[in-house]
Amino acid sequence: MKNATLSVSVLVVLALVMVFVGCAKPPDAERQAAKAAMDATISAGADKYAAADLDAAKKIWDTSESQMKDKKYKEAKQSYINGKAAFEKAAQAVEAGKKAASDQANAAMATIQEAWKNLEATAKKMERKLKEKKEAWTTDAKAISEGLGKAKEMIAADPAGAKAKLDGLKAMVDKWENTFKEMAAAPAKPEAAKKEKK
Repeated sequence: MKNATLSVSVLVVLALVMVFVGCAKPPDAERQAAKAAMDATISAGADKYAAADLDAAKKIWDTSESQMKDKKYKEAKQSYINGKAAFEKAAQAVEAGKKAASDQANAAMATIQEAWKNLEATAKKMERKLKEKKEAWTTDAKAISEGLGKAKEMIAADPAGAKAKLDGLKAMVDKWENTFKEMAAAPAKPEAAKKEKK
């Protein structure tokens, strides 16, 4: 009789456990909402303009996924809700990040345009000394002029990309500024000195 009672008790406990496990459903709706928010945030450019907020949201997403895997549906549901909110926060931060990047790109553009204008004037003054480097100067001058135009067009749509392009152009401008300083400081060649003596 004791064995029968014990068997019945075990069966009842198992049945209750099965009922509770069967009642807990995966939070599919919350997961889909969080996934949609994540996709929208990434599409908006959060990886460029709100990386810290995006990383924080991804950590919540990873926790949610882990909880789903472990069938901790109640915790996963709340984590997905929190993740969706974190992705939405990151999406809002994208706008502020884009504005900051745009401001930086515009400031860099103004600085490089001024330096380029001065560099062109220097190149005209040093045209005679440019003989050996004339071809390199012509190639780089064309690349800088075209690059400034492209970067200007990019600022509105992709300020981070424009800033990266401007950084590359600044390196070219700096290289030629240094080249012209070295050329100006170099002593006259012996051939020029011989011609002056005659």
